[in-house]
Amino acid sequence: MSRKGIILAGGRGTRLWPSTISVNKQLIPVYDKPMIYYPLSVLLLAKIHEILIISQSNFISSFQQLLGNGKELGINIQYAVQDQPKGIAEALIIGEDFIKNSPSALILGDNIFHGNDLSHELQEVSKKTTKNTIFGYHLDDPSGMGVVIMNDDGRPINIVEKPKKLVSNWTVPGLYFYAQGISEIAHRLKPSKRRELEITDLNKGLLQQNNLEVKLLGRGIAWLDSGTNDLLLEASEFVRVIEKRTGLKICCPEEIAYKNGFIDTTQLIKLAKKAGDNPYANYLLKVSERD
Repeated sequence: MSRKGIILAGGRGTRLWPSTISVNKQLIPVYDKPMIYYPLSVLLLAKIHEILIISQSNFISSFQQLLGNGKELGINIQYAVQDQPKGIAEALIIGEDFIKNSPSALILGDNIFHGNDLSHELQEVSKKTTKNTIFGYHLDDPSGMGVVIMNDDGRPINIVEKPKKLVSNWTVPGLYFYAQGISEIAHRLKPSKRRELEITDLNKGLLQQNNLEVKLLGRGIAWLDSGTNDLLLEASEFVRVIEKRTGLKICCPEEIAYKNGFIDTTQLIKLAKKAGDNPYANYLLKVSERD
């Protein structure tokens, strides 16, 4: 059974104000491409081709203008509304009709992943359709984030949201792979003190039922959150340096769709010509010529 993907691109983006007063955060560029391209690319790297984008009603048309129904990339993109930010886990309820009885993947719209063998790691996890899997990423200072606590055998024993003291360096990035029935579990969650359905509560419940695996990401994979002005600048500089040095783009949906066989060379060239005369279009042409 094929896995379906959800990108949660809602929220008010207050940490980026005033830039996000009139523009959705996930439409702001991270160096050379819109922020939404990065989580979209992660799902494509996992070979997920049915995707739901959740955002505020007044920004849905902007995402549709940017990505359409996904046909040009050989995928299917649908849209749903979350006008009030009631928690990450609410995305699994909003997307219930989209997910149906399929396994799913949920990624936050401001998360960026890049690294050697990332596609292999994602595809291996995605193939485990009967497993619930989250990731662990080592940070020197994980304060303000959810962290997973591991025992001496390397097994997860607890998940703590924003601990007041350091209990683990393994933070949980905003990428989650779930088995069938996750929407039903999300329905049973109770709102937290901040009146949100917390993804940490959902994952902690799965862990307590011995129904959650944690995949630790190694040093070869970078994870960046672009949700503040400083983090956005850091992410843009990271992408710029890597792309300039290697000549290869990070999280280029057209290239990934082409490599996956979702589109052919003719379609890739068509997308390049549609983009006009600019470095991004020229890169797509080089990809088509290289292979």
